[in-house]
Amino acid sequence: MGGRKICLWREKDGRIMRENIVRSEEWVVMRYSSVLDLHTHTLVSGHAYCSLREMAKAAADKGLEVLGITEHAPAMPGTCHKYYFENLKIVPREMYGIQLLLGSEVNILDAQGTVDLAQRTLERMDVVIASLHMPCMKPGSKLENTESYLNVMKNPYVNIIGHPDDGRYEIDYEALVQGAKEYGKVLELNNHSMDPDCNRQNAVENDTVMLNLCKKYQVPVVMDSDAHFDLLIGEFDLARDLLEKLDFPEELVLNRSADAIREYVNRKF
Repeated sequence: MGGRKICLWREKDGRIMRENIVRSEEWVVMRYSSVLDLHTHTLVSGHAYCSLREMAKAAADKGLEVLGITEHAPAMPGTCHKYYFENLKIVPREMYGIQLLLGSEVNILDAQGTVDLAQRTLERMDVVIASLHMPCMKPGSKLENTESYLNVMKNPYVNIIGHPDDGRYEIDYEALVQGAKEYGKVLELNNHSMDPDCNRQNAVENDTVMLNLCKKYQVPVVMDSDAHFDLLIGEFDLARDLLEKLDFPEELVLNRSADAIREYVNRKF
């Protein structure tokens, strides 16, 4: 490891002396580094507070290479119409030097894995996250909740299962992880879920179970912020803390490079 020469001034025998020393530099390498955040929302989602340009600029300022903007699909109260998603073709996929993946966080509506955007719309999305939300699907039995995830995984245009950590939806985590492996999907480690102010329940406990099973079955995860404001983009402190605690394999965390996530999303940027 290299070093650098620095100058120190100190008093010796009543005189001020100049002393050249070489001090080694210790580089602290952060585990679970990230060049991307694939789950964020803008004003059009109805309960977020920044524009698309503001989100892209914030991501670039934070040094990200890839930003996913995944607006809530139409079944979520207050969000945009399906026409918004159908017209995303007009938006540039590069801003401020970073790649944009524009898509949707679709709502799972039933145990059959039905979602609230048509297949012809989904196939045009750069990235699709499928999630359970209380306004769109009330919790069912453990079997029904689990089947909703497993069935939505069969959709070829769904890439990521969003925040599968909400204890209000009891699920079979072993079946979830095995399903993700079978269908080639990514499971999300949602930083916001672990925030004490989040409405989701028992996220840390559920994420712990999920991550241990992902280690067992070698299933990849992605850290996402679920940012609804630009300052929260790329903020993964809670997710990293849990990964560290579990000594989770870094090679299974897709945030490490754009190349790592490319095979799992719809648009091969």
